[in-house]
Amino acid sequence: MATNTSVAERDSRRSTAQRSAQTAESAIRPPVDIFEDGDGITLLADMAGVSKERLNLRVDGNSLVLEGDMQFELPQQAEALYADVHATRYRRSFALSRELEADKIEANLKDGVLTVRIPKRAALRPRKIEVRG
Repeated sequence: MATNTSVAERDSRRSTAQRSAQTAESAIRPPVDIFEDGDGITLLADMAGVSKERLNLRVDGNSLVLEGDMQFELPQQAEALYADVHATRYRRSFALSRELEADKIEANLKDGVLTVRIPKRAALRPRKIEVRG
């Protein structure tokens, strides 16, 4: 038999879990592919339905933050009866290493794919050494 205290604790834990789930559902974590080469890092983020105007890409301290709002256009006189998407906001953040040049980040959005290029600091890039004979 459960006591009032354990029931209250269980209800409190359930409320906390529900709030956490709602917060997580309020933003979609877009899938991101990350590639590294000798010159830097490239991120490819799937941001379907996000226009350039609704995209926010920023460096906050040592984090790179990607945010975007989807916009769905329904034909006139159409009504959505079912939605597979529960949130219309993308959000993802990444820690930036000190070896990267955050002030030289370049980004491009095309066909729902955000490409972000982050170069490495010149001193850390591989370089070819000329051998003299």
